[in-house]
Amino acid sequence: MRRVLIVIPARMEAARLPGKPMALIGGEPMIVHVWRQAHAAECGRVVVATDAEEIANAVRSAGGEAVMTRRDHASGSDRVFEAINKVDPEGDAEFIVNVQGDLPTLEPRLINACLAPFEQPGPNIATLAAEIREVGERENPNVVKVVGTPSGTPNVLKALYFTRATAPFGDGPLYHHIGIYAYRRPALEKFVALKPSPLEQRERLEQLRALEDGMRIDVSIVDTIPLGVDTPADLERAREAFENTEEKS
Repeated sequence: MRRVLIVIPARMEAARLPGKPMALIGGEPMIVHVWRQAHAAECGRVVVATDAEEIANAVRSAGGEAVMTRRDHASGSDRVFEAINKVDPEGDAEFIVNVQGDLPTLEPRLINACLAPFEQPGPNIATLAAEIREVGERENPNVVKVVGTPSGTPNVLKALYFTRATAPFGDGPLYHHIGIYAYRRPALEKFVALKPSPLEQRERLEQLRALEDGMRIDVSIVDTIPLGVDTPADLERAREAFENTEEKS
């Protein structure tokens, strides 16, 4: 049985939507919704890693686990790494899943899908993507595309590149990268020790640091894209989605 630790990094400072982890959706903070969805995946311990007591208290009040981390982390990956060394110093967890704290509509099954590539020995890191169906997303630089080649496992690609450009050229599907990552623990330790790479800085995509170092990233292809909340408009869509779900239940 895989020993999995799921970590949700969350901080109050966000350029386009300050304080978004505490934004209310259906009367509860967004970070609580994300924690609850991750917990429902039933594949491992779930911890929220934050630099704000307000976030930690909200998670604990809902029955979750939170750990305080430094404020000065450059990325969510760095925050996750600090958190795992605090809550699992003995290294019991073999696999670490980094779930963004702004995915309140995340379906729990996607976390399990992200771990699926580790059923094979090859990948150091695993992530998700879904085929782009909306024409406008093909050229949208805010929609990150993954370029991959068959890995030998059905519905799993071996990543060759991640880009904000429209790629690859020619006929065929384009894939929208979904920013959930699973790491073998040694791979996360190696990744956070690497310096930002040239292509990472050019594309503003952290995962390119791993590819440029020769690490292997496999990508599970899924059929849905969770709504990420980056703007007030995204927040309203998340609230509407929650209300629709509640009406159906």
